[in-house]
Amino acid sequence: MTTPIVQIRNVTKKIGRKTIIDQLSFEVPKGEVFGFLGPNGAGKTTTIRMMVGLMKISKGEILIDGHSITNNFEDAIAKVGAIVENPEMYKYLTGYQNLVHFARMSPNVTKERIKEVITLVALENRIHDKVKTYSLGMRQRLGVAQALLHKPALLILDEPTNGLDPAGIRELRDYLHKLTREEGISVVVSSHLLSEMELMCDRVAIIQNGKLIDIRLINDYFNDGEQNKVAIEVDQLERALEILQTIPAFGATTIETHLELTVGREQIAEVVVLMVQNGIKVYSIKPMTQSLEDKFLEMTGSDQIV
Repeated sequence: MTTPIVQIRNVTKKIGRKTIIDQLSFEVPKGEVFGFLGPNGAGKTTTIRMMVGLMKISKGEILIDGHSITNNFEDAIAKVGAIVENPEMYKYLTGYQNLVHFARMSPNVTKERIKEVITLVALENRIHDKVKTYSLGMRQRLGVAQALLHKPALLILDEPTNGLDPAGIRELRDYLHKLTREEGISVVVSSHLLSEMELMCDRVAIIQNGKLIDIRLINDYFNDGEQNKVAIEVDQLERALEILQTIPAFGATTIETHLELTVGREQIAEVVVLMVQNGIKVYSIKPMTQSLEDKFLEMTGSDQIV
């Protein structure tokens, strides 16, 4: 079995008498975009700061690619590229000059590697322009390029979509998927835009009051059983309901202008046949899946998201 890129083991963080993180444990598999969510005050940002060594751990252990952040910080952090809050760049320098400057801080970063990361984040056409002329989305991309210079195994991005327009958010999402596919990099990302996390992440962890309340593959949030809710639009609503209510297992009800059923995949075909046999026209069948935001609010009982 492959060793996870991140192992968080019974981590506790106390500030004074207040417990911010309470015996938190989870793992981040390699080669995934891993989302980290939590309501206000859940401890998400505190956890990220401990992962990159910006805050001390009160109890427990964090391992990055098998190296302890506490006992072997240099080896652990060498595996990490991170942007916590906004990427800071020298605005009076060009994008390329910024990368050269940051490359000097890490051993063995060649000019070829600088060119590789520029291509990876698609900044070839603007890399020799001064950073002060860059849009926020371009500065985010340059920040990602800087974080990737030393070929980290793990990229950590705290709220990377802040201030980005829809096009910039989509670009970032595409880059993160490209990183995991082409570079084999694992990504931990936090965001308050749950609709984006749904599209961006392979797996999501949710914490509340410093404790893990759920962690699973993103697809599992929408496929947690064989039964599915579907909305069916027909031409004779009341008659269709009467017919379907003779089969209690379908749990048929009417919602405004359509039928709502809880059925298995094969049963959907049976419902259509039943409607047609009774002279009822079926205009559309739509799955009624909950969004990640719906699931989040259901689990946390909160509409305040960090």
